Amino acid sequence: MTVRIIEKWVNMIADLLFPRRCPVCFQIVMPKGHLICPDCRKKLEFVEEPVCKKCGKEIERMEAEYCYDCLKNERTYNNGWALLNYTDAMRKSVSHFKYHNKREYADWYVEELLRKYRRILINLKPDAILPVPLHDAKRRKRGFNQAEILAKGLSLGTGIPMKTDILFRKKNTIAQKNLNNKERLRNLEQAFAVRRENVKELGTVILVDDIYTTGSTIEACSRVLKKAGVQNVHFISLCIGKGY
Repeated sequence: MTVRIIEKWVNMIADLLFPRRCPVCFQIVMPKGHLICPDCRKKLEFVEEPVCKKCGKEIERMEAEYCYDCLKNERTYNNGWALLNYTDAMRKSVSHFKYHNKREYADWYVEELLRKYRRILINLKPDAILPVPLHDAKRRKRGFNQAEILAKGLSLGTGIPMKTDILFRKKNTIAQKNLNNKERLRNLEQAFAVRRENVKELGTVILVDDIYTTGSTIEACSRVLKKAGVQNVHFISLCIGKGY
């Protein structure tokens, strides 16, 4: 029996015992062979033009260049992109992904991110993809870093190396969700650091995170990277808030 036939049988048995669940309705994906129920995909809000030239957030007027957030707040990073608006459906999906160990959802997340942004990411000619790091205590509790799973998939799909030994989180900050913009950035100040011996030779990097809301996390990471000598910092996220 060849390796290919063995793999086929293993996959068939795994599918019977652990059928793939939809990242939106959380039921068994129908029809089989898909990563998401086709009807559930239609319920999601994919980011569409016009978008902010800095953060990639949807804006109302085509003639406007930047969203309210980017006009009012300093941005150290160059620019970024997001796949989906952070609606209730995606809030629940990402919550299951992060807190209920539904790592299989990343297969669909990454597939869609690559479908829309693969060529853009490759054309940047970046030196590395960097996942936004979790503090060690939070990673141990959760068992994984969701941004790293997304970054690994993007790395495999683009050929851009993922590096996890550049950026690290040295401060376990309080939850961001109940803080305003200024409080979020203040909360993250000095939370991130870089290993300077590893950051050499990096001219352009792409940060990867699951959710971009006010941009405080990406901004904090970008500041320490540029201070360490990185010239260009872009980002890509699965979801993005609609801003103000």
